[in-house]
Amino acid sequence: MGFFTSQLANVIEWKEFRDDMIFYKWHNNEIKRGSRLIIRPGQDAIFLFNGKIEGIFKDDGDYDIESDIIPFLSTLKGFKFGFNTGMRAEVVFVNTREFSVRWGTSNPINIPAPQYNLPGGLPIRSHGAYTFRVKDYVKLIDNIAGIKESFLVEDVKLRISSVLDQLLMKWVVQEGKDMFNLSINSINIANGMKQDLDMQLFDTGISINSFQIMSFTYPEEVQAMINKNASQSMVGDVNRYQQINFSDGLSSGNIKSGGVASDMAGMMMGMKFANQMVQNMNQGMAEADAQQKTFTNTPSNETGTSANKPNFCPNCGLKTGDSNFCPNCGQKLV
Repeated sequence: MGFFTSQLANVIEWKEFRDDMIFYKWHNNEIKRGSRLIIRPGQDAIFLFNGKIEGIFKDDGDYDIESDIIPFLSTLKGFKFGFNTGMRAEVVFVNTREFSVRWGTSNPINIPAPQYNLPGGLPIRSHGAYTFRVKDYVKLIDNIAGIKESFLVEDVKLRISSVLDQLLMKWVVQEGKDMFNLSINSINIANGMKQDLDMQLFDTGISINSFQIMSFTYPEEVQAMINKNASQSMVGDVNRYQQINFSDGLSSGNIKSGGVASDMAGMMMGMKFANQMVQNMNQGMAEADAQQKTFTNTPSNETGTSANKPNFCPNCGLKTGDSNFCPNCGQKLV
């Protein structure tokens, strides 16, 4: 009798576990007496009877159906196995791990940018990652597990991809204050998209745990303009930047003769550098003259005399000394 009974018993388990499978539905004609339930780490087991949840078991282990499971089921607490009596029920195993998925825009998104006079908008691409997990078993059973034998990460990815581009455009327009530096507002854009994607998956019982934007990508010509503006902003004085670059090239020996074109380029750079140095010297001398004139036109507070008094009398040529009048001819000196 014991041998015959063991032949009828079932082992209820998720034998071929897959990391990319969100749930797996075990079902047989009926669960026999002596059957056992095996729950492995990272799995929850949900007992269904007539399509309704009877019990959820979250602790991994090896359980006897009759003694360890049935007493905790909602409507089957009093079920008694007989020799020819089995329990018709289904068991859904849920993968409790957090799934991580990389995403990217399928096509460039044309963001309206009328202030930049770009016909058709500013085309950008973006990529990043998001994570999700099953949070509501009732919704999962009612809307997904009730009609599917299994559910994969790829199924969720396809559902998100169908609305991702539109949601990205929505939040970029709403939160992207600077279209040429969207990374500044990437956190706000990502938070908004997380909320919307969470609502898209609400009926599946799946919740978005995090949504990240790694980068925004612009067309090559736009990116080149952004890089140029950023370089100029960092350098500040473009002329000084060129001088430093040329000086570094001379000191490191990077400027070498390599033909007529390179020699001409070197000569032009040298002439430009020399002209700039002359301009700087002239500017420095002009500033020095201006400072000298200001100094000589300033009255002296100690002697009460003017600082522009001549050292020699313009009338007779006698040395003037400290007097305001020439001691020889009486010529007024100030």
